[in-house]
Amino acid sequence: MGRRRDIQVAVVTGASAGVGRATVRLLAERGVAVALLARGRVGLEAAAEEVRAAGSRALPIEVDVADYDQVAAAGRRIEAELGPIDVWINDAFSSAFAPFQEIQPAEFRRATEVTYLGIVHGTRVALSHMTPRNRGAIVQVGSALAYRGIPLQSAYCGAKHAIVGFTESLRCELMHERSGVRVTMVHLPALNTPQFDWLLSRLPRHAQPVPPIYEPIVAARGIVSAAYRPQRREYWVGTSTVLTILGNRVIPGLLDRYLARTGYQSQQTGQRVDKDRPNNLWHPLDGPGGHDYGARGIFSGRSHGHSPQAWLSRHRLVAAAGLTGAALGVLAWQRR
Repeated sequence: MGRRRDIQVAVVTGASAGVGRATVRLLAERGVAVALLARGRVGLEAAAEEVRAAGSRALPIEVDVADYDQVAAAGRRIEAELGPIDVWINDAFSSAFAPFQEIQPAEFRRATEVTYLGIVHGTRVALSHMTPRNRGAIVQVGSALAYRGIPLQSAYCGAKHAIVGFTESLRCELMHERSGVRVTMVHLPALNTPQFDWLLSRLPRHAQPVPPIYEPIVAARGIVSAAYRPQRREYWVGTSTVLTILGNRVIPGLLDRYLARTGYQSQQTGQRVDKDRPNNLWHPLDGPGGHDYGARGIFSGRSHGHSPQAWLSRHRLVAAAGLTGAALGVLAWQRR
């Protein structure tokens, strides 16, 4: 594991709710000045207040990451008001829960522009500031679904797959240039975030994450760890993420059949919902007069606040030392 880098200023997209909100809190607790980028004013201001309450500086900026000019303007403002950007965390996304043929072309394009091009735009702006200084880190927030597509989430899975290809290509270019800028990915499991209340859904029942479900803090710990140690190519958070990625490498056809049989049921609760309910694909639901959704969703009673696998992944040297010590102890005992 590489040397831990110092972070003074961090940027987090999608900072107003969910994983981004939990990540902002952890960074603020470490004394990092945080630029918060998102569309929803209510959530942004609430998140900024949490940063300030922790004793850190906050700069909330209303930004649609699908618009490159808005992201570029935000980058210039951050550098002017907070200082040089050390870490840029790309977390913003939007999507739709529906069979592919029920998603309109404009809706699919919009989800792709936010989730995939939003990361491309954030990365480009981050590099424009980091490359001249030859330092900095970019953290791409991915998913187990970046490697394994599932039914009812074609827009999200497609965008997350694209992020992997884009990031791998970029990493090779940075290595070729012997750049001091690092880029890493953090792939997440199913999480208890507000997305299931505000994403576009054409499912007859309320959307839910596929169990096992983790609290956003589990993801945030992995993201912050990656921000401080971006030398690793990827971080996998949660045992389910590990099993999904590895399983898809070994038995993809079997997973196709399994998900075709179970994927619809496992992504819906028993609660029926209005297919025309408001969603945040085009406009934020936490705009003026709206609601602060916070980091956690409605599945806290079924969610895990810790992941032993994620802890071991973040502390590989400690885990290796423990295993080595245990092995030596067994050998010593056997030689008695």
